[in-house]
Amino acid sequence: MKTPRQLRLFARRFGLARALCLVLLGLFAALRIADPYLIEELRLRTFDTYQALDPRMKAAKPVAIVDIDEASLAKYGQWPWPRTRVADLVAALTRMGAIVVAFDVMFPEPDRLNPDVAADSFRNLDEGVRAMLRALPSNDEVLADTISSTRVVLGETGLPSVGRETADALPMTGVAMLGEDPKPFLFEFPGLLRNIAPLEQAAAGRGVLTIRPERDGIVRRVPMVVIAQEAVVPSLSLETLRVVTGTETILIRSDRAGIKSVAVDGFDVPTDANGQVWVHFAPRDRSIYVSAADVLDGRVPAESIARKLVLIGTSAAGLLDTKTTPIDRVMPGVEIHAQVLESVLSRAVLSQPNYGVGAELVAAIALGLLIIWLAPLFGPKALLAFGVAIAAGLIAVSWSFYVRHRLLIDFTYPLLSSWLIYLTLAFSSYVREQAQRRQIRSAFGQYLSPVLVEQLAQSPEKLVLGGEEREMTVMLSDVRGFTAISETYKHDPQGLTALMNRFLTPLTNAILDHKGTIDKYMGDAIMAFWNAPLEDDAHQINACAAALDMLDRLAALNQELEDEARESGRPFMPLKIGVGLNTGPCVVGNLGSDVHFDYSVLGDSVNVAARLESQTKIYGFPIIAGARTALAAKDAFAILEIDFVIVKGKTEPEFVYAIVGRKDMAATDEFQCMRSLLAEVLGCYRGHDWQGALRAIERGRQRPDLAGLGPLLELYAERVQAFQSNSPPENWNGAYLLLAK
Repeated sequence: MKTPRQLRLFARRFGLARALCLVLLGLFAALRIADPYLIEELRLRTFDTYQALDPRMKAAKPVAIVDIDEASLAKYGQWPWPRTRVADLVAALTRMGAIVVAFDVMFPEPDRLNPDVAADSFRNLDEGVRAMLRALPSNDEVLADTISSTRVVLGETGLPSVGRETADALPMTGVAMLGEDPKPFLFEFPGLLRNIAPLEQAAAGRGVLTIRPERDGIVRRVPMVVIAQEAVVPSLSLETLRVVTGTETILIRSDRAGIKSVAVDGFDVPTDANGQVWVHFAPRDRSIYVSAADVLDGRVPAESIARKLVLIGTSAAGLLDTKTTPIDRVMPGVEIHAQVLESVLSRAVLSQPNYGVGAELVAAIALGLLIIWLAPLFGPKALLAFGVAIAAGLIAVSWSFYVRHRLLIDFTYPLLSSWLIYLTLAFSSYVREQAQRRQIRSAFGQYLSPVLVEQLAQSPEKLVLGGEEREMTVMLSDVRGFTAISETYKHDPQGLTALMNRFLTPLTNAILDHKGTIDKYMGDAIMAFWNAPLEDDAHQINACAAALDMLDRLAALNQELEDEARESGRPFMPLKIGVGLNTGPCVVGNLGSDVHFDYSVLGDSVNVAARLESQTKIYGFPIIAGARTALAAKDAFAILEIDFVIVKGKTEPEFVYAIVGRKDMAATDEFQCMRSLLAEVLGCYRGHDWQGALRAIERGRQRPDLAGLGPLLELYAERVQAFQSNSPPENWNGAYLLLAK
């Protein structure tokens, strides 16, 4: 016997979360046995998906539907038709070789157009005519005679109240039972609406045509036998099979779990516990339909009917006999019966075996116990992979049973149960880790910056020196003339600090709003980068957008400062910035010493960005970018190529670009003129055509709308004049060495 200490140790190792999951596992098992609506609905929707993905494919078409459609009603009048016309329809189908004719319509009342009714209904008839009409056989007798001469199955329907006839008053189909009494499992109707007695007695069979949709209105199962008015009655489909096979009685097999199957000679049809067949639906097939009017008019080829089971029903909208199936939103009820017959005849009926619930419970319990045992032993990624493997395995097994054996085995319950167990364990692990992180923050918060404390709390393995190499876009921005601005605040250092805060805040927000990361502040300068710590596939575009946004926000700030200076009578000195952008490989990570480090970036690309920023005052454009940045963003912004340079400290030349504006500016005439003129200047310059370059520069000077190119044109004018005095080498490629950092 274990001591209390041993029990406490075992409980600590086993864990409260595991104990809770064992309780949940038991509750989930009880929930499946109770099978509430949501569990059933999830299971049914899964089976619907299976049918939508793999519907029944028709190898043959043993069933034909004679459709009382809109065209038939338009020609022969509203339904119900005179029974003599129905008799003509049955006779025509018999002549064409129909094996059996089943009615998905009913004749519960005598024909309102019987001759004796007409004799008593019409006025101003002489007695001789009335006597002749009364002497004629009734329309019902004519139809009964026609029915008795062939194999006809009549439809009946269940009623919520007791019908007019007792079960013994009219013929009933014989039913044999093997195993447990099936009646407690069958759907029951207090009453049964039957056809008039002469037709019932003349028919070869009688079956219930009632179709019960699920609670969501979708037909998935059709009862093959029901209890109606205290008698076991077959469905229209099953009775049609009985008549075709010549079977005297229907056999119902059942056990303690419910009904297993119903059988007629040559066909043993598996059902659910309530005697319903899972219909394996095929897409709606209009080729099996023939119009009743065409049959009566002799326009239907005999091969459309010969040696087929014929159902007479309606698709006319006014008769409202439409249903929803898993693969068709609208299907006439008569085709539901046709689908049942086709499924049975092709032996493609779906079934959910009685052992299915037991298999689901065993799978759920086994997987739940496995997760409870293994989850604390796995890491998060391994546990997630394990969970995904379980889900994939359950789905694969269920799908395999459906495709190979047409068995409906539900995977949703064991999957749902397993994932809820998994989520419970994951949540308990999360709560435990959060508690550990709070301890870390409390212990190290006074020693490290909040950012590093959070990194340590989230991922302690990051607390190491070094980093990773990535392609990144780096930004350096600096204030132009900051020394002169500082001098105006030499007696007000607090004012300078406030100004810098007002200046840095909107620029920082612009960077952050475009997915950038602030590396550091260096007085009035900002260093930022993109594509770390989070990956950003559009880091060049986001960096350019941030730079333009910084200019916009700076313009708004300058307007505020100018208004404040005017109100206070102080001189106004606008803030201006230069921005350098460059893209290339960098090392990013925790860089520094063992006792102090920052999340920062290093690399040659950073140096180039700094060099480009310093050249903004020379070129006259506030935003200058390296080639890899500009070319990646060229379709999103107005960009000008401005030079081909060798940055100080490097040996390889690089094209330099100015980010002039957004995409809408690129379409303006002003920008197109700027680009055209600048291309001409650069072409002449790099081709040693000094006079051509000067002429192009002069044209630019004369254009007020191209004033933005002024500093750049003057720069090239100075270079050209220098080259006129001292020509570059013959093999000069147009690259210019930047002397300033």
